[in-house]
Order: sequence, then C-alpha cells, then structure tokens
Amino acid sequence: MTLAEVDASAWAELKAAAADPQSAFHYLNLCSVDAGGRPQARMVVLRRVDAARRVLEIHTDVRSPKWQEISADPRVTLLGFGPQPKVQLRLQGSAELNGPASECATEAWSLLPRSTRSTYMGGPPGDDIGERSASESTAAEADGQAFFGVLLFRAETLDWFQLRHADNRRAVFAYDHLGALTSSRWINP
Repeated sequence: MTLAEVDASAWAELKAAAADPQSAFHYLNLCSVDAGGRPQARMVVLRRVDAARRVLEIHTDVRSPKWQEISADPRVTLLGFGPQPKVQLRLQGSAELNGPASECATEAWSLLPRSTRSTYMGGPPGDDIGERSASESTAAEADGQAFFGVLLFRAETLDWFQLRHADNRRAVFAYDHLGALTSSRWINP
C-alpha cells in the first residue's frame, strides 16, 4: 500500500466504524490530562466522522471529568486497535466542546434514540448511586438534555501502525486546520 492508500483506508475505516457497533474502531480510547497532570484514559463511542475535515464526533456528559479536563486543556489523543489486520490508529489533536445549549448538541440530541438519551438522565458520572424519588426521576428525564454535550475532535496527526509476522509497518500523517494532508512518511516501527 502507498502512503495515500494507508491514509484513505484509515479514514474510511473510521467513517464506517461510526455506523457499525461491531467495528473495532467504534469504541476508541480517549486520553486527556487531569488537573494534577496525570494521564486519563477512557473508552468512548465514535458517533460520526467527517473524513474530509478529519473530525470525529463523540458524545459525553458535561458533568464528566473528561469534560472538565478537556475544558482546561483541549489537546487529546484517540487510540483504537483493529484485530484484523492488526492495525493501531493513534490520532492526536484538539477537542472542541459543544455544550447542551449549542446548535451542535441540540441537533445530535434530536437524533438519539430514547435508550441512548436515558444515559444522560442519571446522576453525575462518578458519583455514588443514591435512591431517587419518582419526582426526582421525572425531573432527571426532563433534564437529560441539559447534561448532553458533543466533543468534536480535530485530528492534527495520525500515527498508523500495523503488526505483521515479519515486518511491522508504521506511517505518520499530518493535517492542517481544514483537514488537508500536509505531510506523510514511513517511519521505523
């Protein structure tokens, strides 16, 4: 494969993964840094990909630690691994947060099924689970949208790595702020 083919196939794989829960890249590891300078990693669901602009969409609860971490430092890494053909994708870039009142979050919320919306109707992520009264449950359901946010990740680099029996392969790609490819090269694995 040429560098251009590697880049195109990686983005095609990500785009397909957003719509396919069975895809290895549907769930990605999002890495940020907390207020104490400690790396934090968690799995997120890839919701949408704009390959031309190199933008990935992820949904999250605005009360979550990752929202606070990214508010303080928008530089993040996304990491995924596909077992066939043993490809790792490591994307570095910055995240733009779109809160509940934003047009982006409002539109994304309107497209969510009720089962997904319900994940935003509970207490803040990481808090102890307490018993809620029926009126509190009704209020939480009504307020679920108030906790829904959209994270738009803009890739600045893609580090593509393929494990092979004899000769592993690795390439790096860089993109400008509009998503255009600015450089690509093979590097030692």
